Amino acid sequence: MGTDPDVTAKQAEQMRSASGFIAALDQSGGSTPKALRLYGVEESDYAGDEEMFAEIHAMRARIITAPCFTNDKVIGAILFERTMRGEIDGKPVAQLLWEDRGIVPFLKIDKGLEEEKDGVQLMKPMPGLADLLADANGFGIFGTKERSVIQSANQAGIEAVVGQQFAVARTVLDAGLIPIIEPEVNIHSETKAEAEAMLKAAILTHLDRLGECEEVMLKLTIPSEDGLYDDLADHPGVMRVVALSGGYSTDEACERLARQPKMIASFSRALTEGLSKQQSEAEFNAALGANIDKIAAASG
Repeated sequence: MGTDPDVTAKQAEQMRSASGFIAALDQSGGSTPKALRLYGVEESDYAGDEEMFAEIHAMRARIITAPCFTNDKVIGAILFERTMRGEIDGKPVAQLLWEDRGIVPFLKIDKGLEEEKDGVQLMKPMPGLADLLADANGFGIFGTKERSVIQSANQAGIEAVVGQQFAVARTVLDAGLIPIIEPEVNIHSETKAEAEAMLKAAILTHLDRLGECEEVMLKLTIPSEDGLYDDLADHPGVMRVVALSGGYSTDEACERLARQPKMIASFSRALTEGLSKQQSEAEFNAALGANIDKIAAASG
């Protein structure tokens, strides 16, 4: 497919200003069994990684090809690397998303989290990142997503997380892609509000170092203080601020998000809540459609 400047410009405009939300379909090897259990597929139903990934691919394909999964309400989708390299109905997934559904494709590029230190979990090293980004360009991917986690309000740890995130973002920008920077704050942290204030300050410092016309996206935990991230959303270096559901139920995540007029959703588990392999197509599409409607409404 490759990268077409006209397509990229159209996708960028959609990500900046279109109403709707980003679907996160990027569970990795570690989180796939849990995602499948919630979907009604037990570990006894498959043998080994290949069958497990085939099951999760079938689930994602069912979501992506559902009648309600279009850019009316879903403006972007984050893919796992295996999904990017796979096909749906004989078509590469990113190509199908954009050409058939009007949805901007992103790629999860992180390799998981390090052990906790200084109240945070940094991203593990990403060997082969340059090659992966080159492949992403070839598949027509618009941007990337990379996640780290903040467990407590530790200044040194938070600065390390943000520094690492922006270092990876620099590599992504240099490859011609738009990074989604995701320094998640644990919703159960006893110092969540303090951590979010520190995080905002650290992000602003790094945003101010971006070059003219350079843009990133931010994927953040819904803040304890309503409107906390409005300044980030208004920064010229920020294309969009999106929210992760972070373990909240769909209803609670949507209720909290609705109070953040400058954030839209990028939900994973909340998107697939209530879906199961055993549902008929009508039941599945109704349940997915209800989730999409609810998340889109909360995204303003």
